[in-house]
Amino acid sequence: MARRAAGRPAPSAASGPTVTARDGDCGPDEDDDALPALGGAYGGALRTRLDALHELVGLSRTRVESEVLAEAGRVLDEAAARQRLSARHTVVAIAGATGSGKSTLFNALAGVPVSETGLRRPTTAAPIALSWSEGAAGLLDRLGIPGRLRRRPLAGGAADADLQGLVLIDLPDHDSAVTAHRDQVDRLLGLVDAVIWVVDPEKYADAALHERYLRPLAGHAEITFVVLNQIDRLGTEAADLVLDDLRRLLDEDGMALGEHGEPGATVLALSAHTGEGVPELRELLGRFVQERVAPERRLSADVDAAAAKLRPVYVADSRPGLGERAREDFADRLAVAVGARAAGEAAERVWRRGAIRACGTPWLRLYRWYERVRAHGSADTHAESRTEDELTARQRVEQAVRIVAEEASHGLPGPWAQAVREAAARGADGLPEALDELAVTMGDPAARPPRPAWWPAAVLAQVVMTFLQIFGAVWLVGQIVGVVEPLLWPPVLIMIAGIVGGPLVEWACAAAVRGPARRYGQEAERKLREAAAACGRARVLDPIAAELMRYREVREQYVTAAGATRLASRAAGGARFGVTRFGPARGVARVQ
Repeated sequence: MARRAAGRPAPSAASGPTVTARDGDCGPDEDDDALPALGGAYGGALRTRLDALHELVGLSRTRVESEVLAEAGRVLDEAAARQRLSARHTVVAIAGATGSGKSTLFNALAGVPVSETGLRRPTTAAPIALSWSEGAAGLLDRLGIPGRLRRRPLAGGAADADLQGLVLIDLPDHDSAVTAHRDQVDRLLGLVDAVIWVVDPEKYADAALHERYLRPLAGHAEITFVVLNQIDRLGTEAADLVLDDLRRLLDEDGMALGEHGEPGATVLALSAHTGEGVPELRELLGRFVQERVAPERRLSADVDAAAAKLRPVYVADSRPGLGERAREDFADRLAVAVGARAAGEAAERVWRRGAIRACGTPWLRLYRWYERVRAHGSADTHAESRTEDELTARQRVEQAVRIVAEEASHGLPGPWAQAVREAAARGADGLPEALDELAVTMGDPAARPPRPAWWPAAVLAQVVMTFLQIFGAVWLVGQIVGVVEPLLWPPVLIMIAGIVGGPLVEWACAAAVRGPARRYGQEAERKLREAAAACGRARVLDPIAAELMRYREVREQYVTAAGATRLASRAAGGARFGVTRFGPARGVARVQ
């Protein structure tokens, strides 16, 4: 049959559609000038979600394994490939099991035999494409359908006019014994815009169909048609029972049904052999194709599926992060490890001891000097303890880092928790040495305690008390040897004043220095604590915070990518599919 010529008048509505087999690509046609241009940019919510998914994959490559991101990457690649191709065509695949009658339905929709039918199984060995309009060559090339298997029906009246833009694909049997056939089905189902699943009264409950295809594709309900074929073999009551059971199985699969005006899968019953219900399916397909949103619906469902697989990688079990309490506990542990409190207490003791030594009686200082000399003569037992203290300090630093890393990663998904722990471990490497160097840089506050302004006066008072003791003793000795006139009470009183006054001056100095010494020790502890906290923050807390910030960024992108699954355009454009009855007892989908 000759190809339709340009400007040829369309046949009347009464004439049936005719089909011509064509080798090669379907080229442009002058009659398609009024159609929109090929390709088109995604807009609205879908564009936002795709951008977020793209950003999500980019931010996650160094944290998440490539196998986990593979599905998201595939969806992005398919989105880009589909966007470059015709936006005015809708690719619908007819899939089914052996003997379900899908090729018969394919021919019934075409109006003439296009796909081979018969009792030999499998009958359909390769996918066959039927395009109702020009410009679908790029789509068919993407599907890998050779030119010899591409068909074009000529205009066949108003019914065919409604199908302009439809590309119908007859797939091989999904349960074929030939592995290559099943592989083709799986590949093409991932590329088409919508699917018509053809089931028969015998295999509609087949576990392979529901578990391998319908259940995993439950999120693609809005681009799914489920057709119960061969109802001419059933009675009225039996057809109702089978159709109701099919709906029940689809509901168990998680596939939403387009009932009561709600979006979802279209379920209908027909007979491709007798033609019963086929006109209604053609009408549904016509309206579905004219909406021209099937590619976006398919892609939105693919994004939903990819986001669902990525959920364990991006959704935390609890609110992650480091609170102020955790930061303070980390600083406290580092302060203990660096010995801030011990350094403060040592500084306080040294200051008090220095004050007492400076203001004490010479006899007491002489005694303390003797004790120090005797102590220095004994064996040095501090070397081993210093080594033990150093090891203990290192262990305390490692424990502090380990605790803060666990607190920061608590509730995070696996890859991000691991990233937080690795960042903390990198910061912990060399942290004990950095703290030691910090302590050396700051110096020992106990080595050079400040001297208050009143210390010279106290020392002078102690010198006076000592002079009184010596003066009284010399006076008394002079009386004993007869050099000085005997007068007992004055030298005794002077000696008593010096003897009593010396300890009193020492006690007063010790009381006066207690408050300043405590403040000096606290200040020394504070400085060392803050320095250790700053070092820990720069090496550990800041890298942890950077990883948590990165997680928050990808979490926001994930929330956007996994956002509303309904495009705004669906509510504004396109009809909703529901389920009603066809004939006295046949179930068929109808546009509400």
